[in-house]
Amino acid sequence: MKQLFNERICALFRSNWQHTLTYWSVFFSFGLCVAFLGPTILDLRCQTQSTLQEITLVFFSQQFFLFIGSTIGGFFSKTLVNSLSALTVSSLTISVVFAIIPLCHKLLLLAFALAVSGLAMGIIDTISNLQLVKIYQKDSTVFLQALHFFVGLGALVSPLIADPFLSETSCVIGNSSTNSTSLTHLRNKLAGRHVHNVSSVHLHTDGDVVTNVSYAFWIMAITNLPVPIGILILMYRERLFTCGSDTSQRLIDGDVLAMKTWGTTHLSEDTGHEKETSRSHVDLFGCCLLGNVHSFPLSFFGIHILGGLVLFFSDGIVGSYTGFVYTYAVEPPMNLPHKTAGYLTCIFWAAITVGRLSAIPLSYRFKPVQLLIVSQVGVIVTLFLLLIFSNSSVFLFIGTCCLGLFISSIFPCMLAFTEDVLEYKGCATTVMVTSAGMGEMLLQVIVGSVMHNQGSFSFLLCGMIFGCLGFAFFILLFFVQQNHKNLTESFPSNSPTERLEENGNKTCSAAGSKGTMVVLTQGHILG
Repeated sequence: MKQLFNERICALFRSNWQHTLTYWSVFFSFGLCVAFLGPTILDLRCQTQSTLQEITLVFFSQQFFLFIGSTIGGFFSKTLVNSLSALTVSSLTISVVFAIIPLCHKLLLLAFALAVSGLAMGIIDTISNLQLVKIYQKDSTVFLQALHFFVGLGALVSPLIADPFLSETSCVIGNSSTNSTSLTHLRNKLAGRHVHNVSSVHLHTDGDVVTNVSYAFWIMAITNLPVPIGILILMYRERLFTCGSDTSQRLIDGDVLAMKTWGTTHLSEDTGHEKETSRSHVDLFGCCLLGNVHSFPLSFFGIHILGGLVLFFSDGIVGSYTGFVYTYAVEPPMNLPHKTAGYLTCIFWAAITVGRLSAIPLSYRFKPVQLLIVSQVGVIVTLFLLLIFSNSSVFLFIGTCCLGLFISSIFPCMLAFTEDVLEYKGCATTVMVTSAGMGEMLLQVIVGSVMHNQGSFSFLLCGMIFGCLGFAFFILLFFVQQNHKNLTESFPSNSPTERLEENGNKTCSAAGSKGTMVVLTQGHILG
């Protein structure tokens, strides 16, 4: 059975490998944008001549527009041409933003550039997850794990590219050799050797600031360029550039396996031709328009809400940890050198990458809910131990590695778990992606504000609180989904799916009397 299952997964991949690789590659672009702010924040702060509290504006702008992009991403997933066009523009936008970041010497300009990148990231996030779930459905866990592995890979590459270019001697102001701001002195201050509040350090400079980190952003821009080029090649192979072609039909040709499971086939007795269409996931706003909402049990909505809350806190932990672990490490009581502290972000994303890579074979043997239980407990225990050993720099590295390993699989497993429970009939993917983006946006702002007011120790305390809340909502989700399963098994005739099938059978009979036979698949009706 195991060998048969492996062969089936391989057959699915062979049938959709071009599209799958495309969605994986754009998530590499997503990963590049996720992790570069953490290690470069001091250089960007020097470049924009701002305080820590002011520089958190760029975190907020990126995450807020990531949330907006996740919300509107569903609008672009109706057809293949729309999906690939949106992915092309979004991935190319990321390269453009990387190229212009070194030119943003004003804080508002930098915030605007990162807002644009956040919008592109959100669109990439929603479309890639939606398309993979539509293609592979109950087998999507393995491919979602691989998808999010590429996020970790991009997020690992980004700090490694930036590290050699992080300034440690000086920020040169214009062309003046006499007016300079020493980053060594600044980083010593940030390490607590002269002051104890990182947010109180101000840069008093005149003119434009030039840092070596500009080269890192330009390298990342070039590194990302093959991604939109690859999407354009796929669009050419799918003949999506042909003028006057039926682009909606190309969705069928490109995603045959998905449509065989999701679609509805119409067979005309006169022509003998088949036509397939899809009932795909809808966007976030469309979730509110899914027929008669009163026909769904409360557990249906509870699964959406609780699953979203779990990812709200888990992705919020990822965002706040990558954003502020560097700042936490250079403050008391750690007082780590900036080069040493810079490795923490790399280690965290390396652990996430390894965790998602190892989760691919684990997905063959264990159910998503089992992996979720281990991951949630591991996150709680790791954050608790980080609090206990908060004075140990060695355990900070160990805990960072463990946290990355445990938290890596929560998003893809939660996505597969909720979609499986809802039998791929709700809009769980859109809700999950949007909730995760909202968590990254809000919790980063909360952590930055608390660290500014209460000190560096609150960084780990906030993480522990978020972890406990996420675990509590996961426990509630577990019981709600059990109740939902019992309800649908006990009263199948009351489910919305059964009602749709009954209506579909009536439609079939009526159509047959007019000389047209309608074949219904999966109880879905095509008007």
